Amino acid sequence: MRKPSPLVSVIIPTYNRLPFLKKAVASVLSQSFRSMELIIVDDGSTDGTDSWLNTGIAGEVTVIRQSNKGVSAARNTGILASASEFVAFLDSDDTWLPEKLAQQVDFFQMQPEALICQTGETWVRNGVRVNPGKRHRKESGMIFERSLGLCLVSPSAVMIRRSLLDEVGLFDESLPACEDYDLWLRIAWNYPIYLLDVPLVVKYGGHSDQLSRMPELDKFRIRSISKLLDRNCLSAGQRGAAIAMLETKCAIYATGCRRRGRAAEADEYMMLAARYR
Repeated sequence: MRKPSPLVSVIIPTYNRLPFLKKAVASVLSQSFRSMELIIVDDGSTDGTDSWLNTGIAGEVTVIRQSNKGVSAARNTGILASASEFVAFLDSDDTWLPEKLAQQVDFFQMQPEALICQTGETWVRNGVRVNPGKRHRKESGMIFERSLGLCLVSPSAVMIRRSLLDEVGLFDESLPACEDYDLWLRIAWNYPIYLLDVPLVVKYGGHSDQLSRMPELDKFRIRSISKLLDRNCLSAGQRGAAIAMLETKCAIYATGCRRRGRAAEADEYMMLAARYR
């Protein structure tokens, strides 16, 4: 008898994070919900990840290896290889509590119209639990305007219907960072992003290779907002909020450019902001 397709595809992209990866994988394999496939995309690691993936994992896991192309390409590779109705992402430096998938699947069964949801999370930075600030507070529903300022959706907390990714597109591989911010905006302008306000993800921070520590992140957020404005898909209220945030971010980025002697780049970003007035 042919084995039925799993309901959830779990995708872990990884690059040179073997100690973290082992914990992330263990947290997936310990899930109480079992109708899933685990896809690990090794994005060109050189730290022994390849050897461990060959010998250190018990259970049914799909491993895909590729040259280093960045986290967006790694996630997209996993999505394209998936075979499930739902996709869940887990960054290789985060972990899940055992009921994470089960509670999200239950939510979708109770809310069949929902397309995407995320859970709460616990933050641990340099081994110490920290409390997120008010500006990071997650909300449920139409969160587009609040999401313009900073990313309010965590990839490790998300479960999404594959059909929604087919509609809005995958992660933008041209963005070296803020690729998740970009995707959530492309969803949030038109669809509610629901929240299960239970901390089912442990999000670790403070290590040196986090993309959130990359300088000049607003440059990539500016690009994401600009792309969305160019599509002319937003309501009048959404467009006004997007333009206001674009102007704010362009002004901040331009100030930084001038401080570093990059006057031409500063002028370029101020002209970009003026384009949408």
